[in-house]
Amino acid sequence: MNGKLQQVFNERGPIKTIGVIGMGYVGIPAAVLFADASEFDFVYGFQRDSKSSGYKIAMLNAGVSPLKGEEPGLEELIAKVVGKVGGTRKFECTADFSKIAACDAVTLAIQTPFANPKDLIPNFTPLIEGIRNVGRYLTPGTLVVLESTITPGTTMGMAREILEEESGLVAGEDFGLAHAPERVMVGRLLKNIREHDRIVGGIDDVCTRRAGELYGPVLTKGSLIPMSATAAEVTKTAENTFRDLQIAAANQLALYCEVMGINFYDVRTGVDSLKGEGITRAILWPGAGVGGHCLTKDTYHLERGVSVVAAEPLDYPEGRESLFVLARGINDFMPAHMLTLTKDALARVGKDIRGAKIAMLGWAFLNNSDDARNTPSEVYRDLCLGEGAEVAVHDPYVLTYRGVPISQDVDAVLEGADVVAILTGHSQYRGLDPVRCCVLSGQVHPVVVDGRNIVDPDAWIAEGFVYKGIGRGDKNGHPFGV
Repeated sequence: MNGKLQQVFNERGPIKTIGVIGMGYVGIPAAVLFADASEFDFVYGFQRDSKSSGYKIAMLNAGVSPLKGEEPGLEELIAKVVGKVGGTRKFECTADFSKIAACDAVTLAIQTPFANPKDLIPNFTPLIEGIRNVGRYLTPGTLVVLESTITPGTTMGMAREILEEESGLVAGEDFGLAHAPERVMVGRLLKNIREHDRIVGGIDDVCTRRAGELYGPVLTKGSLIPMSATAAEVTKTAENTFRDLQIAAANQLALYCEVMGINFYDVRTGVDSLKGEGITRAILWPGAGVGGHCLTKDTYHLERGVSVVAAEPLDYPEGRESLFVLARGINDFMPAHMLTLTKDALARVGKDIRGAKIAMLGWAFLNNSDDARNTPSEVYRDLCLGEGAEVAVHDPYVLTYRGVPISQDVDAVLEGADVVAILTGHSQYRGLDPVRCCVLSGQVHPVVVDGRNIVDPDAWIAEGFVYKGIGRGDKNGHPFGV
């Protein structure tokens, strides 16, 4: 136990003022939940006033969520904590990082992508900038928590070094430092923060306990799970890596089912039915690709962490690729498989993809969300354009995206389409009428390629569509009249 740091915390008193750096899918819900907790007095949401994201400051201070899509309770909670609907104003979004000096605890929720996953070098530039901002205004007794998913070893290494360099203070003696990774899914942000168990990993036991004081008040069902900072980093990267691995297994099985002429979803139901003590056979779902900020990169953080933290050489089968990296490659392949299905379906009606019009339904990577980070839809679109196709994109939630026109008028996108390609499982697409879609296409035999298993193949085939679906080997070779 570090007596000096504990004394510094005691002198500082309970955590009352909190700073949250990064107003995105993680930072916004975390900040407003902190603000809504009676244990805390005030929360600052720190956001750079940049051209790309500075607009969030005014929106949040006006009680409006900059996150679109279905996010239950978030808009109402933002309005509440800024005092828009009565009560005390307990939250302010600001670009003035000097206010960090008034904070008893500061969390950082900043993206940590890889520019090129093959070199295993993450782009920590935004995170480093955020850590430096904290260090410049750090005061004794402050707790600093990294929520960003990071390479194992980052908290004890890079983050600690930068904070000490900028502040002149010593981690573990003058201020606290911990890693408490976010565990949220877009579409259920508030629910996840409240109900998921919270991992808290300090650089020592005193820091871990202080981090528990920060997160405990916002938990309703979830429990605190204490561990070391490095163990927390590995836990976060591993849980996303395992999910990616499970999706890859489903995708590979779906590809097998296609060539064997059977329905993956029948197989999945059968396998999933085996239940009992000590039996776990849960299978995830295949699809047109894996997107988002987490699963597409966390495997690489884990892989890199082995070399950063390892005290001795890794004992692993010589010449064998990492199982996790192999799985990542399978998931990255799925938009290309969507292209193959598209070309095969067009060939069945004597058409080439060159010059074909493709109506892409869905740009977000997740259903009923506006989150388009690393969306597989972009890969599929680029592949289609590279083949000479004309592509029109629809999404009800993603209003703009750099360099890509996105329409919210589904009829306009479907008009004249040779191919209807479903990339996202938005609820709106489950209600598509194949009769109307066929009329809008103007084709005798238009194509539908279902990357999320959300349409009824028989209903669409009955209206003259050539159907292709991931994992639907039972339907992909269906007869049709020309």
